[in-house]
Amino acid sequence: MTSRHVAVIDIGKTNAKLALVDATEMSEVEVLTRPNMVLAAPPYPHFDVEAIWRFLLDGLEQFQKAHGVDAISITTHGASCALIAPDGTLAAPILDYEHTGPDDLAAAYDAIRPPFEETGSPRLPMGLNLGAQLHWQFEQDPALRERTATIVTYPQYWGHRLTGVPASDVSSIGCHTDLWNPSKAHFSSLVERLGISEKMAPARKSAEVLGSVLPEVASQTGLRFDTPVHCGIHDSNASLLPHVLTRTGPFSVVSTGTWVIAMTIGGEEVTPEPSRDTLLNVNALGAAVPSARFMGGREFELAMNGQTTQCAEQFLDQVAKDGPMLLPAMVPDSGPFQGQKHSWMGSEPLPGTQERAAAVSFYLGLMTAECLSLTGHKGPIIVEGPFARNKGFASMLAAATNCRVDATATATGTSQGAALLATGALPERAAFDVETYFHKTDVSYQRYANSWHRAAKAGLEPRP
Repeated sequence: MTSRHVAVIDIGKTNAKLALVDATEMSEVEVLTRPNMVLAAPPYPHFDVEAIWRFLLDGLEQFQKAHGVDAISITTHGASCALIAPDGTLAAPILDYEHTGPDDLAAAYDAIRPPFEETGSPRLPMGLNLGAQLHWQFEQDPALRERTATIVTYPQYWGHRLTGVPASDVSSIGCHTDLWNPSKAHFSSLVERLGISEKMAPARKSAEVLGSVLPEVASQTGLRFDTPVHCGIHDSNASLLPHVLTRTGPFSVVSTGTWVIAMTIGGEEVTPEPSRDTLLNVNALGAAVPSARFMGGREFELAMNGQTTQCAEQFLDQVAKDGPMLLPAMVPDSGPFQGQKHSWMGSEPLPGTQERAAAVSFYLGLMTAECLSLTGHKGPIIVEGPFARNKGFASMLAAATNCRVDATATATGTSQGAALLATGALPERAAFDVETYFHKTDVSYQRYANSWHRAAKAGLEPRP
């Protein structure tokens, strides 16, 4: 493979990132980040896409001057779409999916949404079902449907701004939207019920090229006029893609960030439990993937009071032996323990202490293990994203599952997968820094995991 640089636009719920990936080694040359701000302004809380756009243009110009950019790929969080007006601008702001407005019309939406058996999509609160967002937006603003010419999923909003070409991608439209039928690989019956059949942009494979950058984008950034922009991918599926292309099952990939998404390839056959936030995702190749999730990054922030205390191994071992335990759920609106209020078993450690950091890290590992069990997990576990650098998380995950955990050390767990959309295959020299955790031989970790699981399931006080 000849040397090339892929600029990856990576819009997470918490941060917007722009990463430049060296495709000869799949290593990150440079990463720029900024907060992903939500504007609390009419008509509803919405993403500050203009600020992100300026950040992306400045970053692309910087990358082009310093290194050269040969292609652009895009990955974003799910549960968002853009309503495009006939002139190519937004017909309405892009709704923050954590806005509770759609809950006001939950009964009316439930009357028209397809069953789980059709979509593989569980009923979720707020705007986490994209169909619920659209239903609420059209009901709140009756003229909006007429103002909307095209509906694109979120990665393709940025692709549209770069190229002018509207599209959706299979991984984003297949991400608990209620709008996709994964078994038949086409839009669900909800699209017709919402009256948007003619407005949905075509669902394309993630690696397809939308087109070249628009002349005005090239002039503002210095990019070549023929720089290709690939369709794009849902962020957790970007983490999954390198492993789908290079491994045979069974294995699982855990994508971490604001959301922790557990995805299993070739595992045991399981019956999805939508009430526990299990679902069928759709990968970049269009195949359904049993998945489960919880809002791990948000729970970490809440449990740690916004602090990022480092934890020495001696404190991990001490907490594994003597407690305390954090029981679910810090964010009770989603995840495998919905409706349960979090509690501490044993004395709650003070914020900023290493004991608290250890207990919170164990909690996140155990919640992830619970998600994996719901997907029929077997085999090794690959952890992508920020939690891969958390030794307590990885150690407890290995103990709770009795499986090997490979923690990758990339700054953005999604950038390499998204870059693959532009290259098609991993090069032989691909650089993945991996730290492997095996099941702890110290029985205290296994005992802690077993006690936590019993307490989380039954609400009984554990006795580690």
